Amino acid sequence: MKRLMLGNEAIARGAYEAGVRVATAYPGTPSTEITEFAAKYDEIYAEWSPNEKVALEVAIGASFAGARAMVAMKHVGLNVAADPLFTVSYTGVNAGLVIIVADDPGMHSSQNEQDSRYYARASQVPMLEPADSQEALDFVKLAFELSEEYDTPVLIRLTTRIAHSQSIVTLGERMDIKLKDYKKLPDKNVMMPAMARKRHVEVERRMKALADAANDLWINRIEMGDTSIGIIASGIVYQYAKEALPNASFLKLGMVNPLPRRLIESFASKVRKLYVIEELEPVLEEQIKSWGIPVIGKEIFPVQGELSANMIVEKIAGRAPDVRPAQDLPPRPPVMCPGCPHRGIYYVMKKLRLHATGDIGCYTLGALPPLEAIDTCVCMGASVGMAHGMEKARGRDFSRRLVAVIGDSTFIHSGITGLIDIVYNQGTSTVVILDNYTTGMTGHQDHPGTGRTIKGEAVTPLNLVNLIKAIGIEHVRVVDPFDLEEVEKVLKEETQREEPSVVIAQRPCALLSKEMKAPLSIDRDTCRLCGVCLRLGCPAIEKKSDGMHINQALCNGCGLCVKVCKFGAIRRAGE
Repeated sequence: MKRLMLGNEAIARGAYEAGVRVATAYPGTPSTEITEFAAKYDEIYAEWSPNEKVALEVAIGASFAGARAMVAMKHVGLNVAADPLFTVSYTGVNAGLVIIVADDPGMHSSQNEQDSRYYARASQVPMLEPADSQEALDFVKLAFELSEEYDTPVLIRLTTRIAHSQSIVTLGERMDIKLKDYKKLPDKNVMMPAMARKRHVEVERRMKALADAANDLWINRIEMGDTSIGIIASGIVYQYAKEALPNASFLKLGMVNPLPRRLIESFASKVRKLYVIEELEPVLEEQIKSWGIPVIGKEIFPVQGELSANMIVEKIAGRAPDVRPAQDLPPRPPVMCPGCPHRGIYYVMKKLRLHATGDIGCYTLGALPPLEAIDTCVCMGASVGMAHGMEKARGRDFSRRLVAVIGDSTFIHSGITGLIDIVYNQGTSTVVILDNYTTGMTGHQDHPGTGRTIKGEAVTPLNLVNLIKAIGIEHVRVVDPFDLEEVEKVLKEETQREEPSVVIAQRPCALLSKEMKAPLSIDRDTCRLCGVCLRLGCPAIEKKSDGMHINQALCNGCGLCVKVCKFGAIRRAGE
């Protein structure tokens, strides 16, 4: 049977067909849908883990216990999981263990453009890179075979275009993979120095064997055409290059670590001019050049952003790209949704002229005009530790005008330890947790605080107030972010305390809330055109040539604008 599938869905299908029993993840675009699709298979236990490190550790445990396991994350998530990754490379596996990492060239939804192929090289773990949805499915099945044959975890690298593009996939049946016996093997699985030294020797042997096998692996193939141009590429870039120069000769790499040196040397000898085309860093190019093979790569291609077929035509063939003239479209900056509960908090923070260390999530949009409430955004959980660092660097007078802002899912992911640090090291920072009962930015996934698992099962929700008090924070205040007067009062009080405090702003995400109210409108006879309502940054409020308007199609009736209008010009229909 054939189906049109996203790359992410095909990854999940490959896991199902490969007999995977355990699939874990922390949601992160562009990898989120992998585990959402995996959870639809009853044969797979799937979970949202608190963060990527835990997700990988759960998958490692399942692998050691004899079950095939898969873990998925985006590229910055692999940073969080790097600690167990580097050591499970040494221990190896029992049942197969596959790690899916989705890179984001062009930073469509990320804070950096890191290239995860470096992790494969540094951790000495094989990495495969599919070029379409069919390969995504097939490569997952192959990865489990390689994992068990070579006693190694296997990385599969996606990029945003493969993860979120659709192509035809031929479906297969689920393999009947039995649980492997569990054996107590301290020499293999307990990484104390004496054991680890022996395992490092095994890692080197394994990678040498894989490098040799890669020369004959079916996912690495030569496609001979015009021998004046030879192109080495993998993943989506292979598709771009094939579209741009269909008559060229190609070496398509399905395994990008370790590289098939003998195959590359053979291909290089058959073409007059050799190009290595890859997005982001010159990972392939540098290795190939180190073998004395002359190639052209980053001399003509950028290390930033995504490539395209048009760019390849322009750089290699010297032809003008086939691009239609761009239309002069107005910019559309990202904004928080109408009715977003974060908006009220940020409005008050700006009014009070507070500094704020920010974090990763929908609430990061509070850095943009007109709210401009966020000073920093580095990585998941960083806001809490950074606020503490600012206090220690600049003193208490500065920290009285400073808060750390973090979401509920992100706090659970990596904010808890920062809060412990504040208590332990006698900080006085105020942390504001924006609790909208979901993981908002990646599409409303559940987390330990929502009371539901990825499969919709009801569980005991994590009580943030009790957790924070257990850490040692005595002053925990819960506020409704739409109650602007209370928010202002609480923030003034808590930032002046000579001890740490936490403010939890609780209200469900506007896209999940059932509290839809009639839209609001502006009485232009009463409106003084003061523009205060515009300071909320609500996309439903518009300033036109004839005055202020509320777009009825966008307004969800949250009422924040009513509370900031001093002239009573904003009313609900019927009032």
